[in-house]
Amino acid sequence: MAGHSKWANIKHKKAAQDAKRGKIFTRLIKEITIAARLGGGDSSSNPRLRLAIDKAYEQNMPKDNIERAIKRGCGDLEGVSYEEIRYEGYGIGGAAIMVDCMTDNRTRTVADVRHAFTKYGGNLGTDGSVAFLFNHCGQFLYPPGTDENKLIETALEVGAEDIIHHEDDSLEIVTAPYEFVTVKTGLEKAGFKAEFAEVTMKPTNETLLSGEDAIKMQKLLDALENIDDVQDVYTTAVLAE
Repeated sequence: MAGHSKWANIKHKKAAQDAKRGKIFTRLIKEITIAARLGGGDSSSNPRLRLAIDKAYEQNMPKDNIERAIKRGCGDLEGVSYEEIRYEGYGIGGAAIMVDCMTDNRTRTVADVRHAFTKYGGNLGTDGSVAFLFNHCGQFLYPPGTDENKLIETALEVGAEDIIHHEDDSLEIVTAPYEFVTVKTGLEKAGFKAEFAEVTMKPTNETLLSGEDAIKMQKLLDALENIDDVQDVYTTAVLAE
């Protein structure tokens, strides 16, 4: 992929995430509840729960909210029962899209997701149609001008899997998904707080879209993001400015 668009795309993605902060507590509570239900309420032996709690603290979620979500997941408190569903499909120019949902009503969710795909020029695919195009991993991004040698040295020391130098001189560190918290702590201790850090589904190939196609694709992605039951939207599309 043309590296010059990497940093612009990340900044756009971060701005989009900041805009949906109103929904972020709801999404985090669902994630904590599911993680506790599947792996137990002890974060020291449940890496998915540890990651969800870490994200919640980063968003300044009150400790009481976190503890209640864990108790609901473990069955100690009454609450709505959520299930995880992943939908896969295609957007503009055949770009792959993967939509992770948590819902208490599967029928409602699939109708909402299908409607968004259909309305904005995409197609809902079948299970497994695009999942193989993504890699589950932790991702840290640093702007051009970061001390590359020192960052590489630190990243390798704290257990990073890969370091990528993009054409625009931004730097990317990739980790195993459940090593994310450990690597993040180590990097920040050494003074390397990433501009953007998340556990994500990273595309193995990218589809560059520009002009009208990029605008249409953004509308489709926004429509999917705005569905209440949607937790995350991943795509192989890179939208040129």
